[in-house]
Amino acid sequence: MRKLLVAVAAAALALTACGSGDSGGDGKVTLTFWDNNGGPAREPIYKELISRFESANPDIKVEYVGIPSASVQQKYDTAIAGGETPDVGGVTTSYLAHLIGQNALAPLDDRINGGALKDKLLPSLVETVRQTAPDGKLYIVPSSANMDVIWYRADWFKDAGLEPPKTWDEFITAATQLTDAGANKYGYTIRGGAGSVFQLITEAYAYSGVDNFFEGGQSTLGDSANAELVDKVADLYKKATPEADINNSFTQMIAQFTGGSVAMMHHNLGSYSDVTKALGDKVAAIPLPVGPSGKRTVVPNPTDGFAVFNNSEHQDAAWKFAEFLTSSESNSYWNEKVGQIPANTDVRSAPWIDKSAHVKMALGILEDPATILVPAPVYLPQYSSITKADSEPLYQKVLLGETSAQDFLNGMAEKLTAAQKEWEERN
Repeated sequence: MRKLLVAVAAAALALTACGSGDSGGDGKVTLTFWDNNGGPAREPIYKELISRFESANPDIKVEYVGIPSASVQQKYDTAIAGGETPDVGGVTTSYLAHLIGQNALAPLDDRINGGALKDKLLPSLVETVRQTAPDGKLYIVPSSANMDVIWYRADWFKDAGLEPPKTWDEFITAATQLTDAGANKYGYTIRGGAGSVFQLITEAYAYSGVDNFFEGGQSTLGDSANAELVDKVADLYKKATPEADINNSFTQMIAQFTGGSVAMMHHNLGSYSDVTKALGDKVAAIPLPVGPSGKRTVVPNPTDGFAVFNNSEHQDAAWKFAEFLTSSESNSYWNEKVGQIPANTDVRSAPWIDKSAHVKMALGILEDPATILVPAPVYLPQYSSITKADSEPLYQKVLLGETSAQDFLNGMAEKLTAAQKEWEERN
């Protein structure tokens, strides 16, 4: 019996030593890292960075786990409920408040201010992270950002003697002039299906110049200038766009643009590899046009970053890894590979920035003190359902002329106002 008990105890200790966040039998600390958008494109990049980190920190081992972006929030919820969270995880501001509400993340303000990242992070990204947290603290260290842009066929514009549009009026004019339906050529492609409403919201605020998503607790989405933009876009449907656009998700939209039948497409920097692989130097990017106010208002995409989980038994080592991932060298390597905006300001002088015109343009906009950021309230639990399932079918009715743009936006604004009031009362 004594031998049996000893064997059982030894087995239990062995299992404990192999668990996430524990020290292995060789004395190393083992950290588990979750990539929140795992896949074949990103895994090799992280594996290279992990190799570099482990070489510089031989007492720390990092286990990589790739989680598909579509299921990562559910995976985090399950891990939090079971007390089995990773030590470090990729987190975006789209679900950051949800994790904060479960007391899952450690605030990082003191670590950032007391280390090598102090004053080295793009202020606009830091601010979007702070605005997502009810207490204004930094629960992720921002690593990269995306931004909505207009991808356009530079060769079509050159052949037509047109300059890339700077205002929405110029955009409407160019879309109309570049359309030749008989030749299956259209000036623009509208995203009318899945994912359409967030893009439409970024267009509306870029046009209206409204500089807050809420004013006095009321959603500004129903502002008449926002509705004016929606009307302008809807008026292009079937006149300067393919009729099939009403059902377009990203997949169909990108296929039309890269297939050579469309002059302009609204998406973000994330489609860089798709458009350049298909069109090479025939394609370029410009920021969303401005409206009559002339103000540059940007609804930022969710900011990506790295979080240290409260459940980690080795938070110092976990922070060391998160800090390494956002160091100038690592942040430069990562963002050059994925074509996004680096958070570390020291990367601004990296040679690849000058060679990546789309990143340089987007970075310049975020650095411009005249740019006004209007973060969408992604922290609201109802935000996703309000802007997706509830609203995407209604936007299709706007395109078909069955619902007015003003009524469409007013309906969303009413729901967002109610959700914001509930959130403020709870927090």
